[in-house]
Amino acid sequence: MSEYEKAMRPEDLTRLFVERSNAGDAAGVAALYEEDAVMAYPPGEVTVGREAIRALWEMVLANAPRFEPEPPLPTLVSGDVALTSTPPKDGAGARAQVVRRQPDGSWLRVLDQPEFVRPAS
Repeated sequence: MSEYEKAMRPEDLTRLFVERSNAGDAAGVAALYEEDAVMAYPPGEVTVGREAIRALWEMVLANAPRFEPEPPLPTLVSGDVALTSTPPKDGAGARAQVVRRQPDGSWLRVLDQPEFVRPAS
């Protein structure tokens, strides 16, 4: 894995995701995740592991989507684990990630739920 800027605060992960996605850097996006991270995407599916996340983002970024920064909601931190979230501008409902502090003090995503949608009533 190349040397990328590290997220030194949990909230940095969202900014780095937007920057790397907009640059078309699937490997850079995958570098934001722990080796065995779990991502609930595409909708209704689960993608497990950094390599699978990289492959998924290669496909997504091939269409050159444009991501806009979303201001984070307050982060909940308990020791070396934190919950980050943003209210999405695209109306997806919510986004939330569980992140973990790494031995070097940086943070990586462990669980990623990029889209919550309201259940049908």
